[in-house]
Amino acid sequence: MNKANLTFYERASDALANPSSLQAIRVGARKFVTHRATAVAAFPEMDTLRDRARLIRAHTLSSLDVFLAEFADNVEANGGCVFWAKNATEANDYVVKLAGAREVRQVVKSKSMVTEEIELNHALEAAGVQVVESDLGEFIIQLAGEKPSHILAPALHKTRAQVGQLFEKNLNTRYTDDLFALNEIARSHLRDIFLSADMGISGVNFGVSESGTVSLVTNEGNGRFTTSVPRIHVALMGMERLVPTLADLAIMLPVLEVSATGQKLTVYNNLITGPRRPGEPDGPEELHVVILDNGRSEILATEVAEILYCIRCGACLNVCPVYQSIGGHAYGSVYSGPVGSVLTPALMGLDQWHQLPHASTLCGACKEICPIRIDIPRLLLQLRNAGNRAYHSPAWLRTGMRTYRTIAQRPFLFRLGLRIGSVATRLLAKQGWLKVIPSPLSGWTDHRAFPALAKKSFRQLWAERKPKEYAS
Repeated sequence: MNKANLTFYERASDALANPSSLQAIRVGARKFVTHRATAVAAFPEMDTLRDRARLIRAHTLSSLDVFLAEFADNVEANGGCVFWAKNATEANDYVVKLAGAREVRQVVKSKSMVTEEIELNHALEAAGVQVVESDLGEFIIQLAGEKPSHILAPALHKTRAQVGQLFEKNLNTRYTDDLFALNEIARSHLRDIFLSADMGISGVNFGVSESGTVSLVTNEGNGRFTTSVPRIHVALMGMERLVPTLADLAIMLPVLEVSATGQKLTVYNNLITGPRRPGEPDGPEELHVVILDNGRSEILATEVAEILYCIRCGACLNVCPVYQSIGGHAYGSVYSGPVGSVLTPALMGLDQWHQLPHASTLCGACKEICPIRIDIPRLLLQLRNAGNRAYHSPAWLRTGMRTYRTIAQRPFLFRLGLRIGSVATRLLAKQGWLKVIPSPLSGWTDHRAFPALAKKSFRQLWAERKPKEYAS
């Protein structure tokens, strides 16, 4: 069955049936969290920079049309070309037609979530263009025929043994699970592709409006090869990924990199301002920047516009107990975890994605760790409410919540309900716990026991304690 046609709960059930992948995800995610905590402890300016970064994102999005126009003008002034893509179809058509016009036969790509969002690889391959992912994680999942399971580490769900088997099968090498050997195999395979590719495609971490500069950060040299060796460089950028000035970029980069990998700075920080100029020894002959809307302008006018502040560090995924339990593929979208639970339905509509806002415990860990302090729990609640208003919630849940609201607004009924619930649950419980609850609430007890309600409510305990305290 096509997993795209499954519900979130069905995909989550499939994920739970693959414990080795989930274990790899938990180990990897927790390492990221530990590395970030160590880096933050050694970086006392982090909180101040987070506040500043949030202001920069808010300021940019408040005048996004102005900064986009300035950015596009400066890209063109530097000798680049700009294409405004309303949706995925327009973006893919532009790149495919450009490849056809320039007789491109092979494309090498740096990691880009936007190209995954619009499924650019499929469009190019359908036009007869070979596409090779050069980021190690993306390269691995391309060989596996899968989608990324993490914003930062696409192959987080793969063990090194699985990677060794993939390389043995697809790259005609001897099996090894040694990490250094696996890196060397990938490096050797990709080196000739960099030199022979006609077009390099990358994402954009940040576009700088005042200079028309494209900022790209990676921990592998593939990003620099992709953007400088092929004769054509195409950079795809979500329209919200701007900063007004280079000074603003200097704030955003350390905030991004500490949150993403726990490093003070990534290994490769690339600032690309136009194609190769006369007299320069390297760089592409052409630079094309595709600025993608694909629903972003519509989000700007909604109550969840704050999600566009996101800088794709992946920190919220690493700390999320739901993501750690089910992995990224269960979300069904290239954007997984807490940010994906907001961004995917906001971009693509609640009709298909109304279950994702419920993929959260609302524990608040995502808000606490977010470098831009995005209030993701609030946004999830906004989308849950919107889904409920659109009748996407099950009838039993809508009826149950209406009933609860009616009872909660009437103190006598609320106290009576507590007494009945307390007696009923304690009669049915064994050693204080309910092991089975009837459907539709059985989803809870399928995986954990439910505590019986206390014999005395908080109000009763307070009423008993209050006179004693006043007497003393």
